[in-house]
Formats: sequence, C-alpha cells, structure tokens
Amino acid sequence: MDINKNVPTNTVTRDLSKLAKPTGNIYESTMIIAKRSNQIAAELKQELKQKLEEFSTFADTLEETFENREQIEISRYYERLPKATLLAIYEFEEDKIQVRKIEG
Repeated sequence: MDINKNVPTNTVTRDLSKLAKPTGNIYESTMIIAKRSNQIAAELKQELKQKLEEFSTFADTLEETFENREQIEISRYYERLPKATLLAIYEFEEDKIQVRKIEG
C-alpha cells in the first residue's frame, strides 16, 4: 500500500462543513471515511502479517522465541505509519475515494 508522505501522523482539527461538502451530509461523509478506514486497516494488517510470516517457524515455542532485528524494524515501521483513520480522511479530502450509492 502506498502511503502518501503528506498525511499527518497526529490529530488535526478539521472544518466539518468542508467534510460534509462532497456528500451534502456530515454523517454520510463520516460513514464513507469510516468504511475506508476499516479497509485500510485490514490491508495494512494483512501486509504486516505477510511480512512477519517470513520470520516465523513452525517449531517456535515461548522458550525458543528470540528477537529478530529485521522483524523488529518491520514492526516499528508499521507503528510509525499514520493511523488508518487519518489516511482515510486524507483520501476523502483529496477526492481519492470512489463512492457508489445504492438507491433502494
């Protein structure tokens, strides 16, 4: 997953009227952001799991577990990434999220 370097890693105060403008409803905008945030979190979790599986062995027990420097660096990298919610808000503000409305 490509992470844009312009995404802030901490909380930023946002104007709710600007968030509501694309949909006309702040609650709808919030739901779009929340759904995208869940997708991003799942993607990051899967990506991290795949990278860490390279280091796992089937014979590991609690006594045999040792620290692997590369594994620690990978974990630290993912810990420093912006949270999924901040990434979703950034994508929403930059109009990078495609939304399909189901009328029914």
